[in-house]
Amino acid sequence: MISVKKYIESNKDRFIEELFSLIRIPSISAKHEHKPDMEACAKRWTELLLAAGADKAVVMQTEGNPVVYGEKMVSPEAQTVLVYSHYDVMPAEPFDQWKSRPFEPEIRDGRIWARGADDDKGQAMMQVKGFETALNLDLLKCNVKFIFEGEEEIGSPSLEAFCRTHKELLKADVILVSDTSMVSAETPSLTTGLRGLAYWEIEVTGPNRDLHSGHFGGAVANPINVLCKLMADITDADGRITIPGFYDDVEDVSPAEREMIAQIPFDEAKYKAAIGVDELFGEKGYSTLDASFIISICPVCGIVGTIFSGVISDKLFGGRRNVPALIFGLMNVFSLCLFLLVPGVHFWLDALSMILFGLGIGVLICFLGGLMAVDIAPRNASGAALGVVGIASYIGAGLQDVMSGVLIEGQKTVQNGVDVYDFTYINWFWIGAALLSVFFALLVWNAKSKESD
Repeated sequence: MISVKKYIESNKDRFIEELFSLIRIPSISAKHEHKPDMEACAKRWTELLLAAGADKAVVMQTEGNPVVYGEKMVSPEAQTVLVYSHYDVMPAEPFDQWKSRPFEPEIRDGRIWARGADDDKGQAMMQVKGFETALNLDLLKCNVKFIFEGEEEIGSPSLEAFCRTHKELLKADVILVSDTSMVSAETPSLTTGLRGLAYWEIEVTGPNRDLHSGHFGGAVANPINVLCKLMADITDADGRITIPGFYDDVEDVSPAEREMIAQIPFDEAKYKAAIGVDELFGEKGYSTLDASFIISICPVCGIVGTIFSGVISDKLFGGRRNVPALIFGLMNVFSLCLFLLVPGVHFWLDALSMILFGLGIGVLICFLGGLMAVDIAPRNASGAALGVVGIASYIGAGLQDVMSGVLIEGQKTVQNGVDVYDFTYINWFWIGAALLSVFFALLVWNAKSKESD
């Protein structure tokens, strides 16, 4: 009888070409314009499952992208394995980082380079070809069912409802998730457990309006600082999660599990070099492999803020940023003149001018950044343009601080042993800087998007 290795070798070219036929379909679930590709990829999978020996393979519709279902029933008494995978892929941008076209597979250095070659069309194809090989060599002793979804990369919004509706159809003794990894190409690996996800949205509220840090910073806690401290305090110095009750239902790692993990080939130096870090960090009492495979984690995935400038430009100016940029630039000039040039001490007038200044400078940076990133730069360069704006803002702020220090020190005199400062020059310097922001707003007044040219 032909051996497994001989069967694979004699059919290798066909196996690879069948995989390539899937990869060439850009089944990007995150982009609505690829909906026809999702349907085409699902249909292609049914053809490949039937060709591999499945009794049936069908495309089943959901509220989102379709699910591919296939099965081979060898005996009602036999146990059943359900193979899960997904046929959708992530977007391939940025394209300029690819050495070959993302949806035209290319073999280089013994590897297949393409979007979906790894996650997850390649893994699914290994399961299907293993199934085909076992079936043709009379080695298949269990029933096999396949479920391939098309929304894994966008959170599987339709999968739960599909599984509940078709609970009996999907009934199995074992579920084989074909979307995991191996320790290395030389070390066959079987993943026996996966960590799940749990999301929380935390909202921290503060004052009833924006407060200027120069007047209120020492008396009122900044909500973003409170939120950052809250996030930082989730873990202690040893990496242990501090949330009360978090570990109540966490099972201890058994000595047998630790022994198995310790036998996994692992080179810490290569591990750090591969991901570009100098040091590793994990919960105290666990090795790097323990931390990678088994301990619970609580990562901070993001802090999202709502920017008032977006409401202004979208609701009041129809998405245009040049008009509000000019308005808030003039507001900067007005608020500084109010604060610096009005003689005497006027608490409420000074407070009003600083509130206007804080609002104006913040919104102005957002608008100028939006103009450069969205209206001027091509769409695929908007992120880089926004980054340039941010860097330029920090550089400008730094230069402004340096110049302020020079001007203040330059106008200092000593009278009767007391330092006396003349702020005339520094006042006009700051007003001039505000006028410069108005000038920048006028420079991009008629800016148009290059994408629309």
